[in-house]
Amino acid sequence: MTGNDLRQLYLQFFKDKKHILIPSASLVPVDDPTTLYTSSGMQPLVPYLLGEKHPLGKRLVNSQICFRAEDIEEIGDNRHTTFFEMLGNWSLGDYFKEKQLTWFFEFLTEILKLPKEKLAVTISAGGLSIPKDQESKKIWQSLGIKEDRIFTYPIHQENWWSRAGAPDKMPPGEIGGPDSEVFFEFTQVKHNPKYGKKCHPNCDCGRFLEIGNSVFMEYKKEKDGGFSRLPCKNVDFGGGLERILAAKLNTPDIFKTDLFWPVIQEIEERVGKKYLGNEKEMRVIADHLKAATFMINEGIEPDNKLQGYILRRLLRRVAVKARQLNEAQELKSDLTSVFDSICGQVIKIYQSQYFKAKEGLKKRVNNVISQEINKFSQSLDRGLKEYKKASGKELNELFAFNLFQTHGFPFEITQELFAKRGKKIDKKEFENIYKGHQQLSRTASKGMFKGGLADHSEKTTALHTATHLLHAALRKVLGDQVKQVGSNITEKRLRFDFIHFKKLSEGEIKKIEALVNQEIGKNHKLGVEEMALEEALKKGAVAFSGQQYPKRVKVYRVGDFSLELCGGPHVSFTGSLGEFRIDKEGSSGAGKRRIYASLV
Repeated sequence: MTGNDLRQLYLQFFKDKKHILIPSASLVPVDDPTTLYTSSGMQPLVPYLLGEKHPLGKRLVNSQICFRAEDIEEIGDNRHTTFFEMLGNWSLGDYFKEKQLTWFFEFLTEILKLPKEKLAVTISAGGLSIPKDQESKKIWQSLGIKEDRIFTYPIHQENWWSRAGAPDKMPPGEIGGPDSEVFFEFTQVKHNPKYGKKCHPNCDCGRFLEIGNSVFMEYKKEKDGGFSRLPCKNVDFGGGLERILAAKLNTPDIFKTDLFWPVIQEIEERVGKKYLGNEKEMRVIADHLKAATFMINEGIEPDNKLQGYILRRLLRRVAVKARQLNEAQELKSDLTSVFDSICGQVIKIYQSQYFKAKEGLKKRVNNVISQEINKFSQSLDRGLKEYKKASGKELNELFAFNLFQTHGFPFEITQELFAKRGKKIDKKEFENIYKGHQQLSRTASKGMFKGGLADHSEKTTALHTATHLLHAALRKVLGDQVKQVGSNITEKRLRFDFIHFKKLSEGEIKKIEALVNQEIGKNHKLGVEEMALEEALKKGAVAFSGQQYPKRVKVYRVGDFSLELCGGPHVSFTGSLGEFRIDKEGSSGAGKRRIYASLV
């Protein structure tokens, strides 16, 4: 079975259960300042899980492209990836535990023919006035899952979901609920005793692989610290396409599925080594270049900030791993060609699903990567110069980590360099410094997503509304070729990226500011209407460039000035926005401009 086959089987299964197919959202969240990348299928649906009505109804299904920056350091084992597809289905106040668990079990055992004796499930043990999830347990038992295959975990560690984390971390008004995970056991994998005497689903030895998680949103945190039941209960399911495919093929290594194997084979050929014995390095290269290809497809370029910084980090890490594999000395000439062919395989794998009519994508990917590798080769040179200038006393574990973090020098290469000068590195001390850095990175990553899409303050809501006026003003002053290609909003300012091919003059900036403030002064009441996507486009509604939309959409109107597809938060009247001011305008890449603006 191929990844394309599995994706289609899942989507069709839930479409037969009267779910409406919604498109994958952009890898870069639209108008969400709290996270850099879409990291789960539920992320674009948070407003609807919190009670907002979805224009397509109560039952939804899709396959969402995702990226998780906090997993970068985990790549190299048999199951972790930064980029993945999450199969998802949702019930917004419709069905609940019995149908959800029964349907997913049916999909696994009847559609995919997975043997139920190789499945294991987990449920919440309860706590903090929340009872143990006996209902899910009874459902699993009724489906034929034996008692010794049902595992219960503490609610503060596993089997609970809310945007804030564990129940005791939730603020008043937050909603959450228990979840029930399904694991596939690869009996051919022997348990590694270093992870404990007995293997279990959450063991890290690789014998068990999580393939799906059903979250049951049914509780609300009250001011007194207790929990009340929600009148409208939701289901949020997510399952990794790559992992479910590995289970179907009974291979514990997801990199041996057709979603990765052609890439691995290309790496083998280009570096002249086999996968066996070089798994970690090749997995990193395959995963990171796949993620990079999707990022570049969405217009992201390497940078020192936000999404661009993550892309830069991926590409430089790949360059180091590739150099380790083929011992190439000329990164500029050798690795750009290697990466070009590898990314070509990625494009082939996803051509029919995500890269239709993407002429020139391979060339663009190659151009972006080659430019970055040129810069990185210079960085390596600078790192070597720092090493040569350092005194014997400076050659310690912190210096080694700085070479790794700043210039991409892996521990093993630095170890060899130190040995030439009679110095040794304490690997444990190096790892302690490294782990401390990892913890800081994870904390930062989690903080970025803590608020989710529902973290809409009055200031960010006002600035989001202002982007509608700015977009319309740009088109009126500069022409209809202007299209939004990116946005980032904080409580202090908005950032708006758009297609335009030259620098804005002072006169154009003043006209745009004046138009926006003119419409603010008219105190328009914002209108919103649900309609078919085709109808909205016929009426002239402006869409986000590159964004896929469902068949039914929300259209926001500001007088006769702006008509735009959108699902974000908005003020009721434009008069509440205050004065609009453009603070900065500049380039954000070839054919793209960027405006920073604020409300005062």
